[in-house]
Amino acid sequence: MSYFRPNIEAMQGYQPGEQPREQGFIKLNTNENPYPPSPRVLDALRAALTEDLRKYPDPLSQGVREKAAEVYGLRPDQVIVGNGSDDLLAMVCRASAGEGDLIVQPRPTYTLYETLARIQGARLLSVPFEDFARLPNGLVQKGAKVTFVSNPNSPTGTVVTTESLSELADRVDGILVVDEAYVDFADFHSLSLLDRHDNVLVLRSFSKSFSLAGLRIGLGFGYPALIDGLLKVKDSYNLTRLSQAAALAALGDLNYMREMVARVRATREDLSVSLARLGLEVYASQSNFLWARCLRPPARRVYEELKRRKILIRYFNHPGLQDCLRITVGTPEEIEALVRELRSILEEAAMS
Repeated sequence: MSYFRPNIEAMQGYQPGEQPREQGFIKLNTNENPYPPSPRVLDALRAALTEDLRKYPDPLSQGVREKAAEVYGLRPDQVIVGNGSDDLLAMVCRASAGEGDLIVQPRPTYTLYETLARIQGARLLSVPFEDFARLPNGLVQKGAKVTFVSNPNSPTGTVVTTESLSELADRVDGILVVDEAYVDFADFHSLSLLDRHDNVLVLRSFSKSFSLAGLRIGLGFGYPALIDGLLKVKDSYNLTRLSQAAALAALGDLNYMREMVARVRATREDLSVSLARLGLEVYASQSNFLWARCLRPPARRVYEELKRRKILIRYFNHPGLQDCLRITVGTPEEIEALVRELRSILEEAAMS
C-alpha cells in the first residue's frame, strides 16, 4: 500500500550531482565556483554567529530585498528572496500549476523543472531545440500556466536573445520564468524585460558567481503583483539569519564577484580551445561550464575513466543529451589536470 499520491509514487525524484565522500577528487560536476566567497561574506558570517541564532530570521528577508533592489535598479516590492533559486522555482509551480495544468519548457534544459511539474501533477510539454541559439517553435501553448526558459541554458551553457524572450513573453498565457542562474558569466542579462512584461519572473542564484552554493540564496524579480502571489506560498522562514547576512555582504562587494567571474570566463575559453583540440564537439558557453559531445570513446566511458582517476564531471544520456559531458570550469590547475588525463584517455582509446 502506498501513502503517496499516484503522481508521486510514479515519479523519480530530482538527482543532484554526485558529492563524493572520499577526499582528493577534482570536482567539476556541479558547477560550483572554484574560488572562495568574498572576505566580506566570511566576516559577516562570523559577526552573525551570536546568541540571536535562537531567534527566527526575518521572514521576508527585507534587508536583502532592499539591497538587491538598490543593486539591480528595482523596487523592494519587485524582489523576492528564496532558499536558492530552486526554492523560487518551487514557489512558481506551487502558486500557478495544479493537477492537469500545463507547464512548458524547451529540451534539453534544467531537469528540476520536470520534477516540479510532476510533483504538482501538472502536464509537462518539452519542446526540442533545433538550434540552441534560438528558442524552439512550439513553446507558446494555449492555457500554459508556466513556461520555463533557462538562459544561459543548463546543461548546454548557450543563450537566446533578450528580444526573443520579450516576444515569447508577449505570446504566452501564463508566467514566463527566465532562469538566469548563470547570467553573471554571460555577456548580457534580461532584467529589462520587467519594464515591459508583467508576466515575467527573472531568477538569480548566489550559488555560482557569488560562490555561496552552501548557503542556498536566490533572488526573483518581477512585477509587485507577481511577487505578492509568490509570497503567499513561501515557506514561513525560508532564509536563515546566516544566509541573509551573507547575501547582504555579497551584494555589497560586487567588485570581488566580478573579479572571480572574470577568472572563470578566462579559464572557460582556454578549456574550450583545449577540448576542441582533443576532438570533442564543444558548444559556445555563456556559463561557468562547458557542454561537449564525445563519440569515440563513448562519453560514458570517458566519464567513468575520469572518475577512476579522481576527476568528476557530469555525464548525460537523456533525450537530446546522448553521449554528452558537462564540465564545470575549475581553477587553471584543475583544468590542466583534466585536460592531461582526458588526453591520456583519448590516446589509449585510439590505440585499442
